[in-house]
Amino acid sequence: MEQYANPYVVAAAQPTERAAFIRKTYLHLAGAIALFVGIEAFLITSPIGVSIANAMLGVNWLIILGLFMVVSWVANKWALSDVSRGKQYAGLGLTVVAWSIIFVPLLAYASQFDPQAIGKAAIVTGFLFAGITATAFITRMDFSFLGGFLAIGSFVALGVIVCGVLFGFNLGTWFMAAMVLLAGGSILHTTSQIIHQYRTDQYVAASLGLFAGIALMFWYILQIFMSRD
Repeated sequence: MEQYANPYVVAAAQPTERAAFIRKTYLHLAGAIALFVGIEAFLITSPIGVSIANAMLGVNWLIILGLFMVVSWVANKWALSDVSRGKQYAGLGLTVVAWSIIFVPLLAYASQFDPQAIGKAAIVTGFLFAGITATAFITRMDFSFLGGFLAIGSFVALGVIVCGVLFGFNLGTWFMAAMVLLAGGSILHTTSQIIHQYRTDQYVAASLGLFAGIALMFWYILQIFMSRD
């Protein structure tokens, strides 16, 4: 199996190695986003997307959420693989496909009733991501302390979502805004790890972490725009 010859932490690597790692990370992120957009464009304009949306709307969302969490866990484990680059790419690809599928009902609805909301949500997400990224790189602070808060926040959010599904109450705009904040914290934490903690051979895993944070942020920003109509 392939073993990598450059396992050094980014912060301790040579400037050229750090620059190469960061470049590869954001190129892979751009590729993941492009793949996501391509899959969604195909799905929401084809009968396959309609079938997926109808099937998902006919299933308890707790089952979908559970499957999504399992797939995300597996994909992350693959992306962190130390023995196979192919497995890392499989993890990133699986993450993109999983998010693409779970987005189908929301984007299908938005494309029919408020197509402009998709573009607005994408622009806001892009600006927030750029601002968070700039903050991390300009300040050079280590935001690893956010890990514990993000874990607690994620468990609390999951509990609220489960209660909302079980008891049928609307989570509301404030919950969506809190989830955007949680996604922003995730992006900031991952960007900090890119600067300080990732190894120089972990650019696939780094891009996966950023993509997941961006997808989560876009999901809730789009819902905020939709809820205003």
